[in-house]
Amino acid sequence: MVTMASAEHHRLLLPQFLSSDLCKELEFIHRSCGTVGYRPNVFSTTLSHLIATNCAHLILPFLSIRESLKEKVEESFGCEFELFIEFTGLISWCKGAYIGWHSDDNRSYLKQRDFTAVCYLNSHGKDFKGGIFHFKDGEPSSLAPVAGDVVIYTADNRNIHSVDEVIDGERLTLTLWFTRDSAHDEDAKLITLLSRLLLTREDDERNSNLPLPASDNMYWFSHGDSGFDIRCARLQILGFSFYSSSDGKYDASDTSQDPLELLVKPLRIGRGNEIFEKEFINSLHALQVVQFYYWKAPGLISETRETGTAMGSAQHSQIEKSSNLELVLPCNHKLAETVLGLMSYDDSNLSFNWNDCALAVSRWEDYIRRLYGDLSILMPYWVAQQAVFFVDPAELKK
Repeated sequence: MVTMASAEHHRLLLPQFLSSDLCKELEFIHRSCGTVGYRPNVFSTTLSHLIATNCAHLILPFLSIRESLKEKVEESFGCEFELFIEFTGLISWCKGAYIGWHSDDNRSYLKQRDFTAVCYLNSHGKDFKGGIFHFKDGEPSSLAPVAGDVVIYTADNRNIHSVDEVIDGERLTLTLWFTRDSAHDEDAKLITLLSRLLLTREDDERNSNLPLPASDNMYWFSHGDSGFDIRCARLQILGFSFYSSSDGKYDASDTSQDPLELLVKPLRIGRGNEIFEKEFINSLHALQVVQFYYWKAPGLISETRETGTAMGSAQHSQIEKSSNLELVLPCNHKLAETVLGLMSYDDSNLSFNWNDCALAVSRWEDYIRRLYGDLSILMPYWVAQQAVFFVDPAELKK
């Protein structure tokens, strides 16, 4: 069903435009790659950020959405072959986030913006409280976000809008802005970044598809005199901690270096009194695997039960509670739970098993390897065409 409101206000509703699976995949990407956003209590993941942190392969799930929405905007608002995508990003609004009445071009540096598309990736009342979207005039006057729904509207004073304060949980959206001004074409910026990546990457480079964190300040959520690192907070909310992989040589009393610097070095994860033997190249690597585990948990659990523990056997060791291996990092845990919510996924009540986690490592590697392979095929083609769009990699192999 497609609902078009009155022409006077130029807005379009697309119920269930995105599949549940795609919403969950984008949720996984945001919760394993996101950084502090552009306004208080907001976090974001942009395509340029994914490329800059060696996760360019994770832009592939966005491609079909970008193209489909651009076509829908051009068709519905009568501007075929006129539009460029200005911005594509995942944005989450956490407890305390809100926005007052405004239009998306109400600042001078945003005058180029013509249309906005907001794709809801989770649902009001189920995943978060508050966060209702309101238009100042016309119908519909209010929208309660539902996962998969999309609202598109002209970015001008005909569609002044606001968002209620989020009371609890994390309100997650994929937002796209469209413009007629080619100078603001997002693809041109992405191509520049991808071209640099293409020039510097070696085919046999080790760990070439593993994430590399941005600067620490991009992950630091500040609140008064305290705060938390997003990477640590998201891991801890799911019941894990970061541990040193330096064979017990980590000294928590050593204050000679910034403790957050440890997050860009090899480390392990632990849960309870157990440490997982797998060494991760850095905190983002570990976080991606853990978030992948919760994204795919039902299937992983089913697979390990059907095949036995051999396929997903985990090597883990018991540690003493007094061990100094746990990384002591600055983090206001209570604040993190308040802002981000206690759990991140629907299946939070699933029982945890290291065998399932070990299988998640393997399946995550398969997932990343597939995307990375497709990216390696597509990247030269995009650079040559000066545009980022979906092409079946199998067709380019012919």
